[in-house]
Amino acid sequence: MSTRPAFNEYLPLAEKYVSLVPEGHIAEVLGRQHDETLRSLSDLSEEQANVRYAEGKWSLKQVVGHIADVERLWNYRILYIARGDAREFSGYDREIFVQNSPFSHLPLQEALKDYAAVRQSTITLVGSLTEEALKRLGTFNNYPLSARAAAYVIAGHELHHMSILREKYLT
Repeated sequence: MSTRPAFNEYLPLAEKYVSLVPEGHIAEVLGRQHDETLRSLSDLSEEQANVRYAEGKWSLKQVVGHIADVERLWNYRILYIARGDAREFSGYDREIFVQNSPFSHLPLQEALKDYAAVRQSTITLVGSLTEEALKRLGTFNNYPLSARAAAYVIAGHELHHMSILREKYLT
């Protein structure tokens, strides 16, 4: 699937993520991201992984865990929509998720292993879907949501956070 989702396939707030995704087949984009993220973060020390750039901000490990958890949620939405079980999907509270996640206590390599497993699942799921399945619609926060738009949100969400990591954590 190399066709970008149309604006009427996702909620307006998602545009900030969808617009970040480069052209190309979305499963391939997700695969390249996986490789680049692991290259960028695998050699960091635990001390670097525990850094918070400001009071009340997440550590780098928590950001990695957040990326994986959010991807899990979007995969759930993709699966339901692609299989034709359209429904209304709700949001979640990211602060509660991070607060109750194990990522601050895990070694960085374990957090990256979790990220890699989730991403491989995403690539397999998205790569297996037909054009018809990718275009199917559900509803998210009272807006239409296609399976392909959800895949683009996953990719854009990671690009957003990797940009922050490079700017604020890896300088």
